[in-house]
Amino acid sequence: AELQIAEAVALVDTLQNWTVLDKIIIPTKNPDKKFIFGKGNFQVLTEKIKKLPHVTAVFLNVERISSLTKKELEDAWGVKVFDRYAVVLHIFRCNARTKEAKLQIALAEIPLLRSNLKNEVSQLDQQRGGSRYIMGSGETFMETQNRILKEKELKIRNALEKLRRKRSLLRTQRRKREFPIISVMGYTNCGKTTLIKALTGEAGLQPRDQLFATLDITAHAGYLPSQMAVIYVDTIGFLTDLPHNLVESFSATLEEVAYSDLIVHVRDVTHPETILQKATVLSVLKNLNLPSHLLDSMVEVHNKVDLIERYKPTEENAIAISALHGHGLEELKEEIEKKILAATGKKILTVNINLEGPQLSWLYKEATVQEVEVMPEDGTARVKVIISNSAFGRYKNLFPNSKIFM
Repeated sequence: AELQIAEAVALVDTLQNWTVLDKIIIPTKNPDKKFIFGKGNFQVLTEKIKKLPHVTAVFLNVERISSLTKKELEDAWGVKVFDRYAVVLHIFRCNARTKEAKLQIALAEIPLLRSNLKNEVSQLDQQRGGSRYIMGSGETFMETQNRILKEKELKIRNALEKLRRKRSLLRTQRRKREFPIISVMGYTNCGKTTLIKALTGEAGLQPRDQLFATLDITAHAGYLPSQMAVIYVDTIGFLTDLPHNLVESFSATLEEVAYSDLIVHVRDVTHPETILQKATVLSVLKNLNLPSHLLDSMVEVHNKVDLIERYKPTEENAIAISALHGHGLEELKEEIEKKILAATGKKILTVNINLEGPQLSWLYKEATVQEVEVMPEDGTARVKVIISNSAFGRYKNLFPNSKIFM
């Protein structure tokens, strides 16, 4: 419970100009009941709120409260009441940068608007006794509003579908260029962006110490020890009890992960609930129906080890790093390279070429040239390359007399 409340405070602290004045741990009876607290606890809470004159809202750290409960509590306390869904949605709203993220948030807002509508209609009906039809249209106010919401939802889904198709086209182009793609995933605020910045040296990346700093998938180019170019994809962070509708709305963003060649799972090992956080991430990944080879080849990274003295990972094959201080990054890059070569079927080989022919320029265009050792006496060179299976097949067809050393 203490860790749950710490996470709830961290959520509120993420929002600008929002401050936690007080917090209390109270058992909830059943979040589906009209009041989610027992009578005594409700009394305690009501007195506590009345004593704090500066309180403008109460955040109940439960996934969803019904519109009826929300109304009852707001009437009793005289302030706004938020559940986890509303707060996380608001954080998303504040952090959305791209058109796609904004559309996904608009989609996630629809269930909220529907429950607010029920609330408003029941209040109106109490005030004027029964539903009124609108201007002889034969539709009640509720029906009209529901229809508008349905149309809005359809519009958003269509716009998202268009973006998804566009992304699919970009993905096909990327596939043609054969850049391996590495998805970096983890619980929110585990250090994914910091790690990508350290792996790519991209100065423009500004990691922020807050929950859900990254909402949109962003791609960043980097190089592995063999000089192979790869693309690191930064993804949205995970959260326990992340409201289901929100995960669904962001499935388009997470869909990108299914098309990567490797997943790097980053964990903040300094967090007291690091094991629970790992379970949360893995359960969401399983629900995404990812290909089994992606889940099996996943690289687990234990981040922030600079904050723990003499840290040794208990999990087999986990790599301990400090993204901030660069500790363990070389070992991680080597592991990523090994897994990428296996996943993409790329080969590292040396070929003998004639310098007068077109082979060298062909290899520079179609593969990753690592070393060129020129033999001036006979006008040849030994070239070490990383090459995909398909490019290797084309090379052998074009230059059948070239000597190849595996």
